[in-house]
Amino acid sequence: MQSLFQIFMLLLDIVWFFIIAHVIMSWLINFQVLNLRQPLVAQIWDGLNRLLEPMYSRIRRILPAMGGIDLAPLVALVVVYALRIILANNAGYFYGY
Repeated sequence: MQSLFQIFMLLLDIVWFFIIAHVIMSWLINFQVLNLRQPLVAQIWDGLNRLLEPMYSRIRRILPAMGGIDLAPLVALVVVYALRIILANNAGYFYGY
């Protein structure tokens, strides 16, 4: 059961990394440090959007309009962190401690 717990924690870490990478890349694109005309940048950006947009769209349906500020990545990070806390605190329950 411990290996299942570790796999879930690893998956949450990967999601956390993808969200952080997406946020940083969006800043770099908006400040014109990165250019979407470069094929590698465009492929990475498209891949991150395809991975994260289903999660962001669900969050955006719940959040009110904020006038151009997208809080979906922040909410997603909070949810991922909350899931990590819940899993870590209940890990002893699964092991019978």
